[in-house]
Amino acid sequence: MSASFCLGIDLGTSNSAVALAAIDGAAADVLPLAQAVGPGRVDDRPTLASALYLPHPDEFPAGSFPLPWGAAPGGAIIGQFARDHGALVPDRLVTSAKSWLSNPQIDPRQAALPWGSDLPSGDKLSAFECSRRYLDHLREAALAAARAQGHALDLAEAMVVLTVPASFDEVARALTAEAAEAAGLGRVTLLEEPLAAFYAWAAHAGRDWRSQVRPGDLVLVCDVGGGTADFSLIAVSERDGELDLDRVSVGEHLLLGGDNIDLALAHALRARLEAEGKAIGPAQFLSLIQSASRAKVTLFEDESLTEVPIAVPSRGSGLFAGTISTRLDRATLLQIAVDGFFARTALDDQPKAGRRAGLREMGLPYAADPVISKHLARFLTRSLENVRASAALSERVGAAALQGSFLAPTAVLFNGGMFKAPALRQRVLDLLADWSGGIAPRELAGFQPDLAVAKGAAEFGRIRVTGKGIRIKAGAARSYYIGLESSMPAIPGFTPPLKALCVVPQGMEEGSEVVIEGQDLALLAGQTADFRFFASEVRSGDTPGSLVEDAERDLDEISLLEVDLPEVEGVPPGHPVPVQANAVVTELGTLELWMKHTRSDQRWKIEFQVRTE
Repeated sequence: MSASFCLGIDLGTSNSAVALAAIDGAAADVLPLAQAVGPGRVDDRPTLASALYLPHPDEFPAGSFPLPWGAAPGGAIIGQFARDHGALVPDRLVTSAKSWLSNPQIDPRQAALPWGSDLPSGDKLSAFECSRRYLDHLREAALAAARAQGHALDLAEAMVVLTVPASFDEVARALTAEAAEAAGLGRVTLLEEPLAAFYAWAAHAGRDWRSQVRPGDLVLVCDVGGGTADFSLIAVSERDGELDLDRVSVGEHLLLGGDNIDLALAHALRARLEAEGKAIGPAQFLSLIQSASRAKVTLFEDESLTEVPIAVPSRGSGLFAGTISTRLDRATLLQIAVDGFFARTALDDQPKAGRRAGLREMGLPYAADPVISKHLARFLTRSLENVRASAALSERVGAAALQGSFLAPTAVLFNGGMFKAPALRQRVLDLLADWSGGIAPRELAGFQPDLAVAKGAAEFGRIRVTGKGIRIKAGAARSYYIGLESSMPAIPGFTPPLKALCVVPQGMEEGSEVVIEGQDLALLAGQTADFRFFASEVRSGDTPGSLVEDAERDLDEISLLEVDLPEVEGVPPGHPVPVQANAVVTELGTLELWMKHTRSDQRWKIEFQVRTE
């Protein structure tokens, strides 16, 4: 059955959204999402807070949080009330599940959230399960919203597009798609968030988008949300009189965003209160973070205000005996958010890696350096390295763009709630002008910071179904490799470096496959084998079959997979079996790697699913 409508889903770190687009209809519309805002109170909001609260069995009476489609399993609460109430009981609050899903240090299927909580392990949830529950809530809320508007949607007739950060590795992409299928959304198509933001901008601009960009442009999609910062570069060229769009570079996965700013503001406000002799306990500090966040948004959105009052509950003989009052003033906000996180640094001022202690707490791999400006500089300098490595990409961006010390964007598309603040957008433009010798890039008009990703996903789905509209050529965001043990004589005291074989080149498009030729490969069938997977964001020139001599030095390890390989008839267990590698990037945007026995029809599928420790 061909699709009659498209659902675009933005599964965000802090907030999520859903947009609906008819195949032959107008622009995508964001659907209101029902969620609990208090006991017995449900409200429709344009976004769903990506927060999950696990109430104590005696905390609320049964049936306190009904939803139009029924209560959530296990009494879990998802949405705005979960975030607000959970801030007071953090031991039962799950946030940033999306970041945990992409955390290389833990098994995303392990029931470990809320992280650091004293809850029994049986009461905790995995990052995968939290993501599934968010997606299930989004599905139910979207269908309920459509019914309220007079549309009875059948997901069997839908093209469902789910967005992921461009910087997500293959493990996190595959898990996101699996969670969506488990949530009843079927087999979804994955789309990178910065590309979705561009599709939304182009749809909003209509035909005018071609007047805002021109051949030779390099568009920086600068996406800073609540929990992450994501950078991508799109090159604009001309072919047969038509504009061509190519995604030429993707940044690292950075856990750095508005949440960091909220925390910094809360620390500053606590210092002020304690200087006044007012003690702030741990629970009050969590409330202070939430209050600082709301005050930050208010000041950034209303430039006529000079300060916003803040009240923090104080503990006394009653549950809440009163409040402690303070204020967030504009000067403090600008000093911390703009001059602190978006400082006017030099291009060669790169992020500090941070000192590594011999022992550290397990947790999310937050960026060690909080200055987003430095991470942007690193992205643009590495982008130049990446583009120079490929003749095709060099041609796309043009010779002039390759002459400097970084890949300088000529236009910027902002995305993410942080950039509702004009001061932050202007600071990014000023930074890029500083690094370019005073040449400021253009800001693309008409961005939609909160809802663009969901809208763009729905628009992309319509383009996929109809074949009409702009298309950004992207493919694999990075090159992928599989570890290859060297065949050489043993030498005392010397361990040969692990080689790596390129199986997916950067830019390999969805729906394509490649057979690795010219390499003599062997599997040790009939026993358990380990496969190590690697990736690179800056080796765009590597082609399928290219060898990297020292994988651990030159590449980023992303996954370790243990596989029980079946025996091959006529071959003793543990003996090498000649194979040929075949990589497939599916139409849905996931990666498959097959090993085929060259002397029979037997083959093995090697999947990215278990992370390295």
